[in-house]
Amino acid sequence: MASSGLLTRPLYLQVRDALAARIANGGWKPGKPIPNELDLAREYGVSSGTMRKALDLMEGERLVTRQQGRGTFVNDQTSEELSLRFSAIRDASGGRIAGQVELGEITEGTANELECARLRLQAHDHVYRVHCTRLHEDRPFMVEEASMPAALFPRLREINGFPHQIVALAQKNGILVGKAEERISVCAATPAVAEALRVAPSTPILALDRVMLALDGRPIEWRLGQCNLTAHHYLVEIS
Repeated sequence: MASSGLLTRPLYLQVRDALAARIANGGWKPGKPIPNELDLAREYGVSSGTMRKALDLMEGERLVTRQQGRGTFVNDQTSEELSLRFSAIRDASGGRIAGQVELGEITEGTANELECARLRLQAHDHVYRVHCTRLHEDRPFMVEEASMPAALFPRLREINGFPHQIVALAQKNGILVGKAEERISVCAATPAVAEALRVAPSTPILALDRVMLALDGRPIEWRLGQCNLTAHHYLVEIS
């Protein structure tokens, strides 16, 4: 793999970027095996150790799964296990829940000040805004307002069967999700939110301010969720 004095990223990260790009652009399909480590090392002109380090990183990022004796397979980012990994809302038994979604209107407009700050946009950039309510066992538990850079999701409003998980939406647009940054606070339910959540106005609710980042660090979604956790709880695993 060609290198340059101008490149400061370690070689294994450059290799990871190149391999991830093949997944993002559809060159390697979900569920399918990729070439073995030695063949990839020869293709990219790097040592087997460098290639192994890149693949280890990709496995840690849940892009691939390595199966002893079988090979390395591309993970389906839209699978329930992977698409729910960013949800910390749990039911009484401790299972992650995303809930059924009542989708509101999808609109497009110029990014406001908060959207520019959270999504690192310029004042003239456009965003798509999506409003939805999430229900579990027919009871609403979260109202969400999401904003996404329009440049990253062209023709979003034309998608047939809009995917409610950002992981699935990103995959449809050739973007691999990296991580999320979430801020948690407590606020009082506004009349509109209270009506949607079927609680009294000014009821204390949990506010989840989350920015989703692509694998390369670009913000791809800012989502503000307002939750009534009377029947659920928020769990963060710390290790």
